[in-house]
Amino acid sequence: MPKARCNGIEIEYEVLGDEQAEPMLLVMGFAVQLIAWPDGFCRMLVERGYRVIRFDNRDVGLSSKVPASYSLDDLAADTAGLLDALELASAHVVGASMGGFIAQLLAIHHPSRVRSLCSIMSSTGDRSVGQPRPEIVPMLMVSPPAERSSYVDARLAIARRLASPGFPFDEQRSRDVIGLAFDRAYYPAGAQRQLAAVLAARDRTRALGELRLPTLVIHGAEDPLVHRSGGEATARAIPGAELLVIPGMGHDLPKPLWATLADAIVANARRRLDGAAGA
Repeated sequence: MPKARCNGIEIEYEVLGDEQAEPMLLVMGFAVQLIAWPDGFCRMLVERGYRVIRFDNRDVGLSSKVPASYSLDDLAADTAGLLDALELASAHVVGASMGGFIAQLLAIHHPSRVRSLCSIMSSTGDRSVGQPRPEIVPMLMVSPPAERSSYVDARLAIARRLASPGFPFDEQRSRDVIGLAFDRAYYPAGAQRQLAAVLAARDRTRALGELRLPTLVIHGAEDPLVHRSGGEATARAIPGAELLVIPGMGHDLPKPLWATLADAIVANARRRLDGAAGA
């Protein structure tokens, strides 16, 4: 895969689909690599006419490791820098979990770069909404084992806990992706710095109210990590935003929902709002 030099670091990325198609940038969440965007889901977006770009945020996967503190604003600046490196004036932007925070900040700081916004299983930064179930946080705070099989087992237990209760848990696929992530880059220090950036983030509610672009907010009704109130607050904050709450969905992207998610994202990308920056 290629690397882009941007914002003083290198970002590992992958491009799928026709060069002439409209670009759709996928931003993944906390401590998760680009491979967490399922290949089959990405293909669905390509088949619907988009050039899909997925990448590793700084401090995870094969992007630069940054042994210093940084903010979510820095991660949004990395994302804007990737668009620069790809010579893209703008793109449709889809963010999941912490990737939703980053996507929101990209739209706030660089509104002309975002044609449409989709925020999935995310929130506004307001601490009164979107809070995890109490038993979830301790699982995420434990340092992962350094031995591969133990690492896979530990991360699989977390994946199972975050998974959508209304859909079958694909253990083999989860095990394969976790193992591949370990093989690509085992780097727990990066996860700690990303977590610090999330914890230090400010409430974006007021700034989100200034956005004027097609926006879709997707949230699982059974999300144990980011309560659905986070998604509801995001949709309330952004004028004209549409909210899709999916029964039985947790904090993951289960295969039976891929087509539903792809169709909803594409429908939003094709929307036009009066005065939308990316329209």
